[in-house]
Parts: sequence; structure tokens; C-alpha cells
Amino acid sequence: MVATPIGNLNDISQRAAAVLAEVDLIACEDTRHSQRLLDHLQLKKPLRPYHEHSEGNAEQSLLESLAAGQSIALISDAGTPLIADPGFRLVQRARAEGFDVITVPGPCAAIAALSIAGLPSDQFRFCGFLPARNSAREKILEQLADDRATLIFYEAPHRIVESLRAMAAVWGGDRRAALGRELTKTFETLLDGSLAELAERVESDRDQQRGEIVVVVAGKPAEQSDSVEQQRVLTILLRELPLKRAAAVAAQLLGGDKRSFYQMGLSLRQARD
Repeated sequence: MVATPIGNLNDISQRAAAVLAEVDLIACEDTRHSQRLLDHLQLKKPLRPYHEHSEGNAEQSLLESLAAGQSIALISDAGTPLIADPGFRLVQRARAEGFDVITVPGPCAAIAALSIAGLPSDQFRFCGFLPARNSAREKILEQLADDRATLIFYEAPHRIVESLRAMAAVWGGDRRAALGRELTKTFETLLDGSLAELAERVESDRDQQRGEIVVVVAGKPAEQSDSVEQQRVLTILLRELPLKRAAAVAAQLLGGDKRSFYQMGLSLRQARD
């Protein structure tokens, strides 16, 4: 398992370069993309596609190559293999069949973003990509609402605004966060602030909706007002009930003024729209 640069090709380690030079073949997601790295290293090696749409047949072919005595390096398009990329089943099967699986560690976008986000790093959870569908995304966010660890997400540029707004709606707009974009590349940027602030800044700046994006969000504070729990419950009710009825039910469940819940519901609905 060989980690490769997430952007800047000079981040390749000496050991990674040496291993790529020594192996018999390299399994990779996109052969055209990986060829640029080999060109940078002035290496000529056979590349074999291995991605989420070819895992089954590709795994068997790679295992047969291992059985024939060949050595193989698995790389992803960028960063550490298996981190939001395919490879788990290949590692599992290779180990089960008695082959040595060795790590050559190096760059990882999630860790790179965490190291500069300015958020607690003693406990963190890598959450990968959020679902594209609103209902599935909100369900995941609700499950993570009480997690006190710092949360790390990858996100696609065309979904970043709606994801930030969903996080703000479910967890509260004042939750601290940072957004790393194009890390180690020419246009690297890091934005930090509250989720509400980040959503506004990214929505108003199309440049922040381009490239590779990592979002790092602070976990639930040890002491937090009831407002986040109120927003979470009201968000769930709004999926099934009209706003007025949802506000009344929330007031019955949690106590409080239904007019306040109604205003909160208006804000949540505007954030979702």
C-alpha cells in the first residue's frame, strides 16, 4: 500500500519512489492520472486499473499475479490507499491467502486538513463523503450530532454549499469548522469560522466550489445549549409535518414557546432551500 501525493508531486517520499521502482506492476484507479506520477519519477512500469467498478475481477487478477510471484504496489489517485478509496477487500483477501501486505505511509488529505484546521485533534473521526440525497445526508448528520470528536469529511465541489448548510441546520450554525481546498496545490486555501459563516462565504465565492475539498468540523461541545437539540428535533419533524404543526409538536416534546419553534423552523427551512 503506497501513499502518493495529494497534489504536489514533490511530496512523494523517497521510500515510496523506491518501492514503485522495484515492484513488478502498479494497481491504480486511473492509469492516465497515475502515469503523470510515474513520468515525474521517470519510471516505466505496467499499470493495471483497480477501482470501485472493477474490484471483483481486478482483485482476482491481482491475486493471481501475486501467486505467480509478482510484487504489486496499490496506489490511489491521491493520498493513502483505502481512505475513501477501494482496496479493503483486496487487502483482506491477500492477507487471508498468506501474502505479505506492507504499508508505505505518506500523504492523506484528511490528516493534512486536520493538522492546519485549528480544531481539537486528540480525538477525530473520518467520515468520508456524505450521501448525495438530502434525506440520507441529514440522517447521517443526525447520527453524528452528539459526537464529541472532531469530524472530517470529503466533499464534491458541486455539493459543498448544500452540505455546509445541512451541517449548520442539523448541528447549529455556530459550530466551528474549517474548509481546506486544493491542499498542497497552487490554489490551496483554508477557510475557518462557524458553519453558517463558511456556508455564506463558499456560496458567494464560486472559486471555493472548485477542486478537492476537505471539511473539518468541531465535535459537540461538552457544554452546549438546548438550541441544537431543539433544531435537531424540529428538523426531523419538518420532514413529516407542516411547519405550524411541527412547531407545536416540538414545543410539546421539549417544552417552550411554539412561536419560538415556528421562527426556528422558518430559519431551518430557509437554510435547506
